[in-house]
This record gives sequence, structure tokens and C-alpha cells, in this order.
Amino acid sequence: MSIWSLQDQRQSLVFCSKDDRLPEIIYWGPRLPDQENLETLSLSHQMDVTGGMVDENTELSICPEEARAFPGQAGLSIRNNQGIVLRPLFKFIQAEKTDNALSFIYQDHNLELTYKAHFCLSPSTGMIKARAEISSIHSITIDHLSAPVFPAPQTSQEIIDFSGRWIGEFQLNKTPWSSGIRLRENRTGRTGHEHFPALLVPSSGSTNSQGDVFGFHYAWSGGHRMIAEEFPDGRRQIQFSHARNSIIEPVHEFSSAPLYAMYSSEGFNGCAIGFQRHLREKIVKFPDRARPRPVHYNCWEAVYFDHKIPELTEIANRAAKLGAERFVLDDGWFGKRDDDTSSLGDWDIDPRKYPNGLNPLINHIHDLGMTFGLWFEPEMINHESVLYRNHPEWILGPADQPSGRHQFVLNLGLKDVRTYLFQKITNLLSLHDIDYVKWDHNRVLPFPDASQTEGFYSLLDELRKVHPTVEFESCASGGGRIDYAVLERTSRVWLSDSNDALERLRIQHNAALFLPSIVTGSHVGPRNCHTSGRNINIAMRAWVAAQRHMGFEMDPRELTDQEANVLSRITQWWKDNRLWLTKADILRLDSSDPSVIAEEQLAEDGAHFIVFAGKADSSQQILPRPLKLTRLDPNAIYQIKIINQEDTIELSRGTPVLKSKPLELSGQALMSHGLNLPWSFPLSMWVIEGKRI
Repeated sequence: MSIWSLQDQRQSLVFCSKDDRLPEIIYWGPRLPDQENLETLSLSHQMDVTGGMVDENTELSICPEEARAFPGQAGLSIRNNQGIVLRPLFKFIQAEKTDNALSFIYQDHNLELTYKAHFCLSPSTGMIKARAEISSIHSITIDHLSAPVFPAPQTSQEIIDFSGRWIGEFQLNKTPWSSGIRLRENRTGRTGHEHFPALLVPSSGSTNSQGDVFGFHYAWSGGHRMIAEEFPDGRRQIQFSHARNSIIEPVHEFSSAPLYAMYSSEGFNGCAIGFQRHLREKIVKFPDRARPRPVHYNCWEAVYFDHKIPELTEIANRAAKLGAERFVLDDGWFGKRDDDTSSLGDWDIDPRKYPNGLNPLINHIHDLGMTFGLWFEPEMINHESVLYRNHPEWILGPADQPSGRHQFVLNLGLKDVRTYLFQKITNLLSLHDIDYVKWDHNRVLPFPDASQTEGFYSLLDELRKVHPTVEFESCASGGGRIDYAVLERTSRVWLSDSNDALERLRIQHNAALFLPSIVTGSHVGPRNCHTSGRNINIAMRAWVAAQRHMGFEMDPRELTDQEANVLSRITQWWKDNRLWLTKADILRLDSSDPSVIAEEQLAEDGAHFIVFAGKADSSQQILPRPLKLTRLDPNAIYQIKIINQEDTIELSRGTPVLKSKPLELSGQALMSHGLNLPWSFPLSMWVIEGKRI
């Protein structure tokens, strides 16, 4: 029996291998004491055998093997050149251990296969990064290779994964555990609105602020496959991999994407803090990390495809006056792009709309003190385009496939396609002072193809290498391509195409389980939302945008003087606080009122926080229930004040102190009793500031 472990101050991860077989994780949870006998721990992990079972329990290893009569889904499914299924039996070769990393090497000598698994623990964030590799002397077809498999606790009653749709991303699915499989497979070929590649496994009774929670995220921008399986003997496994059969060509070697795994003893917020910090500190590579995040203005919902330089300059003037610091020219500047039926692939400036090129507009933007950003959709092509007429063979999939948004996908697995796109984009970035690119992706693939995703990575990596000061944003009809792999290459994501403040309130709340505010774009939309038809007041729209990386996306000419004043004031508040807010932990609050969606953003040093309490609907009771805060110093005294007291309405007739002056309360009181907030209408937000005295 061989035993290995990784641990930091909060957790231990223990592996055990018997008879040189693949190891299994026998413990993952709170840090074990230094005097713990791991051999005894391994013995305690052994299960009984009874009737109806094989005579020996097969290990739930990091890559469960079908050849060992494993009762569930195997971690590897491969075929040889003749299409014959191979069922390897791996034997131990080597383990490599450092303070925070552990690698295993196993081989099947008969089939000439090598399996490797790598685990890396980041003590500063608590994140475990796990990855599996397979290599073969002979070429093989890989149907399925799971990232290293983790067990799930039998004390859990449910799993929580994510579903969604366009303008409705990050919806939580709660599924009770039962014998059998919860199988989710995203075959759209991109990360997808439908299935964010993540899973949360809470132990019974866990809340936002307490209890054991295990979190997983598969960092891959193509389709993925998730398995949460319970066996008849009660054991459970978690697998993440590429979508099945998406590695189309035979290979000699292949690696899974990284699986990020997080353990929390402090509820869902403990997981969220770990994921947010790790992404912010270890994964995202900002062109200039010291630069404050600029307030965006995006012109899409102001002009759509109807680009006229006089209108755009007037809009830019107003956006700058409101506080915008970056102007983004969206779809419609290239080819003959008057609507969404033509010109994708023709990345040349439209001389009809810009007879002197983009530089006159860019110069005007710069004169206003703003930087300039430009929209692209490089992976797509229209039939009605010069590129399609010249290269119809560059389309991914059959010629008679259905279009999506009148467009098709370019095959980025082809080097010629990547070369063409690189030359077009780098030419524009070289000839213009552009510091930001919004990279869109508005249709699903005809089928999942890993080489398409790898081609996207290759193209974007090369562009970033040549243009290191340009910041890239990932957009895919909103939240269709958000994951930690794309965030290795971008520093902002467009969370949703919905600028409806009510919908955004929920989407942002759930996405914060994995995404910090610094990478999460959120914009103030128009008075009448073009995706929902709702008319929401400017204060609510602005405060929801101020919860994340703030921007505007409307025609500022529609604003009344009063609306412009409100937006300018809230924008200035965000600018004044952005340096600490972009490093704050976003904590979900357990609201006793289901109509209230509330979060607390707590500064790194714990001395400053903001609570956003959004009211999505009418309450069932007359008055608001107390809102309990979290993760404060119970012995410290905090000064609490509502910073948007001007939003108090006439129906709030009482005299709660917060309506008129600050309060000084202990962290214990704020966490145990909570805050009594004034009454408010639905579709409104209270913003509460707290500072440790």
C-alpha cells in the first residue's frame, strides 16, 4: 500500500494505491492533524462485502478502469486503429512529489499506453488543479478521457449545476442524489449558455455561509461532459471531460483540460472566495494589472448597424460627460455590414461609413480622454461575403447545414484560416490605436470539435503575443463562452446580452460563485430593454451595473437631465471605489425574504464592505425582514450607512435610523440580527456601506 498527500492550512487531500494499481482519493476535507496515521486512515476507508457484490470492491480511482469490473462509468474510453475498444490495466511506474504538487505515472505495457495525472495545490487560494494525460506508441481514437476523478461525499443530498439560455445564463439546477447517473453533456462546441462547466456538491444543511461544499470547474472552451454518479454500494464519483467523440482524429497523446477543485468548510461563499481569488490572482493576465478598470461605453444598443460619424461623435461626447473612459465601436464598421446577413469574414473598414478610415473617430475619442475598442467576430462567416466566395471550403461542417444568425463557423483547425484571420486582425491593430477588442461568437458549432477550440486558443495566443497591450473580452452572444481557459487569454467577459437590470441581478449573483467583479462586464442598458421590454428606472439600472465592471450600453441622448445626473453620480461613486471593489470578495447573503437578492462585497483587509440588496419582486410580508451580513469581525464596530438615501420613497413613512444617519454596530450584531432596511418598491436597490471603526 502506497500513500501520498497534499495539504495546506485549510484542507488535506490523501491518495492511496494498493498493489501498484491506480490511486484513489480516500480523504478530501478539513486539514488532518499532523499526527494522523495515514495508513490507519487508509484501512478505515475499506468497505465491507456482502451478497450480490463481487468479492473485492473495485477502487474508485482517479481513472476508474473498466477492465477491473468497475461498476460505474470508466474514466477512459479509447479504440485502436481498427476501431477495437481497448481496456487497459495500468500499473505503477513513478510518483513525483513536491510541497504543493503531485504527479503519477502509470503504464499498461501490453497495450503500450502511459497514463499520467497531475495535481497542484495553491496554498494562497486553496485551489486544486488536476489534469490527466494519455499517450500511446500506436495512434488511438479517444472517445473519453476524464480529468482525474474525485469522490463525492455521501453526506450530500443534492448536486447543483448550471443551465441557461441566451439572455438567461447561470441558472442553478438542484438535483437530488439517487442511485444512477446525472449526465450532462454540452455538444454545442463552445462553453455554452446552456451548461456552464461547473458543479457544486454541498453537504446536508450547507448554506451560503456555513457547511462543507465541494466545487468543480472544467476549464475548457469547447463542449464538455459531466458525470455525477452514485453506485448501488453508496459511493459517488465526479467526472469532467471534453464532450464525447470531440477528439475527431486519431492521436498519440492527449491531455484533459484542467479541472479546478475547491473545498470549503464555510459554505458556498467559501468556495466562491477561492474561485474568485484564484481566477483574479493566478489565471487572468491583465495587460496592465495596475491600471484601474475603465468605465465602458458600447454603442451597440444606440446605433446597431447604422454607423454615422456625426452621430457617433455626439454619442461619444455625451458618454464621456457621463463618465465613460473607453468607447467600444461594435458590429457594423466593416465590409458591407448593414445587417447581420453579410460581410462576416471581410475584416476591412467600410469606406461608405468611414471614408477616411477609423482614425478620425478614434482621434475624437482620444481627444475626449477615452480609449478606443473594436468589435470582431473572427470565427464566423456569412455566405454573403467576399471571403465565402473565395473560400467556401473554409466552413466547418457540411455546406447544407442550417445557418445561425445567418452565419457559419470558420474551421479554425485549418492553418490557412488562422493565418488569414491573424493577418486581418493584426493589420487593424497595428494601424490604429486600439487598446481593447470585444471578441464575439454568435452561433454554436455544427458539432463539437476539439481542434476548433485549440485553433481559437492558438489564434488568440498569437495575437496577444504580438499585441501585448491590447485587452481582449470574451463574448459569445453574451455568456456563451465563459470559462477559466478563455480567461487565461482574456481579461473581461460579457456575462449576458441582457441589459435588463432585473435579469442581470440574478445572473450576476449566481455567476459570482466563480467569477470576480474585475472580469465581469455589466452595463447600464436603455430605458426600454430591447430583450425584455421592461422599463426600469435609471438608479436600479446603474446600481446593478456598479456591482461589477461598470459600463453603459444605450443611446445617452435618450437620458433626461435628471437621469443623466443620477448616472453620472453613481458612475463617479464606482470610480471612487473601484480600486478596492475589484479586489473584494463577493459574498452571497442568505436573505429571509425571497424577493431580495443580496450580496456583500468585502475588501481584502475586511475593513470596508458594500451590501447591494436588490428587490426583485414584492415581499410577502409588509416590511423587509432583517438582512444578515457575513464574514465580519464579530468584535469590531462598523459604521453603517445607506449611500443612496435619495431613493427613499413616500410610502416609506417611518423613521428607521438608517434613513437619516449612520449607525455603529458590532460585526456580531450585523451577522446575528442583521440590518433593518427601509421599505422599497420592487425593482429597486439599497446600497449600504460599512467601515470598521
